[in-house]
Amino acid sequence: MSRPAQRSLALMLMGPTATGKTAAVIELAKQLPLEIISVDSAMVYRGLDIGTAKPPLAERAGVPHHLIDIRDPAEIYSAGEFRRDALGLIEEIGSRGRLPVLVGGTMLYFNVLLHGLADLPAADAEVRSSLDAEAKRVGWPAMHRRLVDIDPDAAAKIRANDAQRIQRALEVFAVSGRTISSFHRQTAQETVANFLKIALWPEDRKRLASKIGERFDRMMAQGLLGEVESLYRRDELNADLPAMRCVGYRQLWQHLAGETELQQAVENAKVATRRLAKRQLTWLRADEDVHRVPALEESRLAPINGLLERWLENQQ
Repeated sequence: MSRPAQRSLALMLMGPTATGKTAAVIELAKQLPLEIISVDSAMVYRGLDIGTAKPPLAERAGVPHHLIDIRDPAEIYSAGEFRRDALGLIEEIGSRGRLPVLVGGTMLYFNVLLHGLADLPAADAEVRSSLDAEAKRVGWPAMHRRLVDIDPDAAAKIRANDAQRIQRALEVFAVSGRTISSFHRQTAQETVANFLKIALWPEDRKRLASKIGERFDRMMAQGLLGEVESLYRRDELNADLPAMRCVGYRQLWQHLAGETELQQAVENAKVATRRLAKRQLTWLRADEDVHRVPALEESRLAPINGLLERWLENQQ
């Protein structure tokens, strides 16, 4: 009987925004042969640089980075596409004798990589157009209340103003007669690789909130408003595109559209980033296999190295 193929090895370095994940893996790369796979739904877009804290080109030249700048902001990059691309890269990087390190904070991407993706019905343009027209009349919060009646499990995981996810859940039900939650429950829980999961964990939430605010102020000083303005001027871009809904970009877009004053837009962006960090922590807290490393300590690389060395020894 033939032996089953050995699964690939990969490190997941996760954590909420502003915890220094990229800086930590760059330091790790000085000690290990590795390549970085970005797990960030905003960094995939070209032109979204300052507001995503995208690693500079010089840094990327020193350590191979993947899944950065692979889409125009007018395009959509789905979780399914990420899963396909990331799995291919894990195999390729491993075949080169290097360690794939998945770094980022887009928890949906980590989730589909670990647990697969439901085989949902294809998009239906006519149904989407009808849902959009209804949402314009009643608003997305009202559409969310409708989803609560149809699929309370899905509604509990979707914010009342998340137009894209509300639309998709209602579309799936309209097309198939089944809730999107029922599709997710049938998803195969296949293990595609051996993952070591490490999270940079901020023990001091107030300090993290302070870092989030300071980082956004730095982004503004570096020219974030000008970056968003250059996107705003593009006729093919609009506020409903996934790229323009990214934290920071959405709020500054609203300012440029005349909906808020600049100071309020900046404050809204900081609040939205803090809420994002809270959601990221909630997701990580639910995963019992995640090893926590203090995020805001200068000595964080030592425990990461220790966990990685012991894990690699156990895989041999």
